[in-house]
Amino acid sequence: MIDKPSGVLSVPGRGEAPFVAQILREMGTIRPNEELRVVHRLDRGASGVMVLARTLDAQRNLSAQWHARTVEKTYLALVSGRMENAGEIDLPLYVDRDKGRVKVDRRRGKPSVTRYRVIERLAGQTVLECVPVTGRLHQIRVHLAAIEHPLLVDTLYGGSRCVRLSTYKAGYRPKRDGVERPLIERLTLHALRIRFQHPSSAADVTFEASIPKDLRATINQLRRVAASP
Repeated sequence: MIDKPSGVLSVPGRGEAPFVAQILREMGTIRPNEELRVVHRLDRGASGVMVLARTLDAQRNLSAQWHARTVEKTYLALVSGRMENAGEIDLPLYVDRDKGRVKVDRRRGKPSVTRYRVIERLAGQTVLECVPVTGRLHQIRVHLAAIEHPLLVDTLYGGSRCVRLSTYKAGYRPKRDGVERPLIERLTLHALRIRFQHPSSAADVTFEASIPKDLRATINQLRRVAASP
């Protein structure tokens, strides 16, 4: 298990962007020639817990669990607008390769289900725990956008480019240099927890990744705004 930072690719991609295995080699966590096998992926802009396999047998075992949908994944999402209670989004998703994005498509889309529950409401926005029952590309992002509550930061699916405190705080004053730095300018999505059967021992294991500083600070600031008179 690793805790993937935002901005890091799950697998090598185009350009110079760093990817998970590269960073682990540079840190000395794995040997220079050691191969890590991908089991699942996280979006580049998302952070959080990610599982990689060191052997082919482990990869096959874990991939079978993903295919059987016995792996339990929980994400934390900061979304736009005020949401009520808990619910389930059951909308088929289709990958539009020409446009490089995913969309709801009842004719061509694959069955896709996301369950969610409200953790906290603050400053007109909502913190959710999301559990994707299926594991489609961009599933949580597209499902939330489809019910008009996109991630607070997600330019591809209707969210903002960044979160600025001045948007929410009345009488906001910038620092001496006059420049307001965004609280966060990446996907407000974090893979919080994952539970599966260990490929070697067959024991149920759970791994968690702490909420990173930028997302935690954003939530804390919005909480203060919500609590202010």
